[in-house]
Amino acid sequence: MIQTIKGTIHCKYNSKFIHSIKMMKLSGKIIVLTIVMIFFSSGVNGQRGSKITTVVIDAGHGGKDPGALGKHSREKEITLAVALKTGHYIEKYLPDVKVIYTRKDDRFVGLYKRAEIANKNKADFFISIHCNSNKSPTPYGAETYVMGLHKSKANLDVAMMENAAIMFEADAGKTYDGFDATSAESYIQFSLFQSEYLDQSLQLAYDIQRQFHDRVGRRDRGVHQAGFLVLWKTAMPGVLVELGYLSNPTEEKFLMSEKGQIYLASAIYRAFKEYKLEYEKQNEIVKKPEKKVPVKSNLNYRVQFFTNKKKIPLTNRRFKKTDDVQVYHQNGLYKYTSGEFSTLDSANRHLKKIKKAGFKDAFVVVFNGQERISFEEAKKLK
Repeated sequence: MIQTIKGTIHCKYNSKFIHSIKMMKLSGKIIVLTIVMIFFSSGVNGQRGSKITTVVIDAGHGGKDPGALGKHSREKEITLAVALKTGHYIEKYLPDVKVIYTRKDDRFVGLYKRAEIANKNKADFFISIHCNSNKSPTPYGAETYVMGLHKSKANLDVAMMENAAIMFEADAGKTYDGFDATSAESYIQFSLFQSEYLDQSLQLAYDIQRQFHDRVGRRDRGVHQAGFLVLWKTAMPGVLVELGYLSNPTEEKFLMSEKGQIYLASAIYRAFKEYKLEYEKQNEIVKKPEKKVPVKSNLNYRVQFFTNKKKIPLTNRRFKKTDDVQVYHQNGLYKYTSGEFSTLDSANRHLKKIKKAGFKDAFVVVFNGQERISFEEAKKLK
């Protein structure tokens, strides 16, 4: 939820907050590496099985944190209404899925606590629901974010405003290792974060945006990446949904209405259902026979740098800065890789070149022959 004027962030929170949160400074580059090491040492939970059985629905803000403010509305109330409706649809129509809520009433829950709830319950997916805001009443439409490094100042602004919720948490500086939600420098750490679940997160994000546009008639503001603390701390695929702008009078009226909330919740549910069915279908296809046979290992590492709903020719000009481009199809998306290496070190060196070529969100993936596998499976094969 953002309000910007000439590049300056105008937060709905007061100046006392801005002053207090600026007190949480980074103590140097070492803290960045420490945070990343802490994350990876905590382990990864999400989607190890072939079925999606648990989802966490997170209603943004709550209690003493109202979130974005419209002329007649508060973000925390709209997010709760849509979250509960989304969970209801999943419980009703997907009875094999357990729905867990980070909050079911108007209470404050810290960002770290929301992630903790998802991690402890070994959730397969995390869906965080929010509303946006802007100094101007003109912007409108829905957008969905996944964890990653922001590509534009606008994306960074959104992350800063959502992360600003830590102002309401006691000992926030200690809890988040000195993270400063208002400092762009603090977000450097996210450039070191490579999520094994980026593909899955992007898949659901695209499905949600399509449902918003096609079924609800909302303006599609696209899928983006940015450094959200609540997603960063969750060890499974996750998305953060911005339902619309409370600062736009027409959209605020829609977001406040029972009809609007039902449509939006239904869209998120349908996207989740579509994702679940596709994920489980793909896992059923590649399921190994139960009879134990010797496994031949042909591990190779590649750099994945681009994902698209439609297949694009490898000769496309957008690939001119990359070499040895290959494409594979997984979970309804065409995924493009560069290079093929026998060691992870070689792939990481190539990753740096790909990022310099402009693909900032590239990351290393591992294959056994032509089959994409997880790093956990690769360790077992080794």
